[in-house]
Amino acid sequence: MSESVLKYDLGAGAEAFTTYRDSQLPYPVIQGHQVHECKVAVIDRPDLTREDLEGYDAFLTNLPGVAIGVRTADCVPVLLYDPIRRVVAAVHAGWKGTVLRISQKALEVMAVKFGVAADSIKAVIGPAIGPDSFQVGLEVAEKFKEAGFPMDDIWSFRGLGDGSPMSGGHHIDLFKSNRWLLEQAGVLAENIQVFNIDTFTYLSFFSARREGSQCGRNINAIKLL
Repeated sequence: MSESVLKYDLGAGAEAFTTYRDSQLPYPVIQGHQVHECKVAVIDRPDLTREDLEGYDAFLTNLPGVAIGVRTADCVPVLLYDPIRRVVAAVHAGWKGTVLRISQKALEVMAVKFGVAADSIKAVIGPAIGPDSFQVGLEVAEKFKEAGFPMDDIWSFRGLGDGSPMSGGHHIDLFKSNRWLLEQAGVLAENIQVFNIDTFTYLSFFSARREGSQCGRNINAIKLL
């Protein structure tokens, strides 16, 4: 695989990566048309198209050699691998999907369809907008509170700010939010890798907040070997 992608180590049975903005995909990756909801698609054949996967934000498969992925440009990519049942998943968790607990929904489908146990999962939380950059309105912070998130850990209020971009106001930590969801679902803390790369400040990745919503997308892929 090209060294121009950010590679993740999930063990010998799976391959996973995130593309940099100047990367080319090393092989085809099945992707859907994401809508910031919490529908999960089971990929059961290798020829599914983006049009086939309209409205899905999480994808899982037990097909070896079939790469699945999600597109992000500040949202959180969550990649999951069960080395026991040989199942992988790719999850697109923007703040809306995070509030809807899409990572947990993906784990539920993995359990029902393939008998996956959460405590055997290995997880990666890849590059996304970091807590210093993810300034939100009070109404967004309230949605996390209403959804039962541990606000003392994932929220901060930073006053009026100093005039610099994203200073002051309410901030949410999407990395911690998604780690918490995984741990609440039974994924072991030691099996979760969080990269804490802020796409807003790390210019090698696309960022919709920095560049506008029409910017390119980082592809976050996982494949059974």
